[in-house]
Amino acid sequence: MPFSSDLIEHCKIRKAAGASAATIYHDIAYLRSVMKIALPVFNITANWKIFEDAVPVLSEMKLVGKSQKRTRRPTEDELIKLTESLEERQSKQGSKIPYVDMLNFSILTCMRIGEVCSIKWSDLNEDHKTVIVRDRKDPRKKEGNHMIVPLLGGSFNLVKKQARNDERIFPYNPKSVSAGFGRERNKLGIKDLRYHDLRREGASRLFEKGYSIEEVAQVTGHRNLNILWQVYTQLFPHKLHDKFAE
Repeated sequence: MPFSSDLIEHCKIRKAAGASAATIYHDIAYLRSVMKIALPVFNITANWKIFEDAVPVLSEMKLVGKSQKRTRRPTEDELIKLTESLEERQSKQGSKIPYVDMLNFSILTCMRIGEVCSIKWSDLNEDHKTVIVRDRKDPRKKEGNHMIVPLLGGSFNLVKKQARNDERIFPYNPKSVSAGFGRERNKLGIKDLRYHDLRREGASRLFEKGYSIEEVAQVTGHRNLNILWQVYTQLFPHKLHDKFAE
């Protein structure tokens, strides 16, 4: 039978191995979930209430904690350098992935790379310049969360550029696209920039252009507007001058 002290010791070991406080907190949450269903599912008696005693202590000891809000956006200079580097990469013999188009499309649509690589020609409405994004990530609904997303800016033109030789518009492996992006980023010495940060870049640009939070949510797919505002928005203060000049 585990005790609170066992959990605390486990967390100390995880921290010593390099795990962050947020990662360790997720460990504890998963363990609690398994132990809570142990009796009805596995017919094993487990004292899951030890977590109620251990978590306040773990928090006080700074062994567990919440994830830090990520605010990284690529700078204009970084995007220029990445575009040039990715253009060179895709021009090499044997390269089939249109990295630059996908980079720009990811920003303009705020889509995850998995979503970009999943959309189909059959889901494109050319008259309305929209596309259906199927099974969008939603913590409350794992399947059937389809959304009609407007192809704003030049994203519709980027779609029209692609060859229709597959049922998907961008028929590439998301991991390959992210890996190519990562190699060029590292080669350029750009620090702490992830492909997923392009989603934040796109959402922040829409806010800077004056779109309402409800309108931006129609693009990003967020059901929780607080998460959209707190996690996917990082406005550049100098951009406010552009609004004033309109």
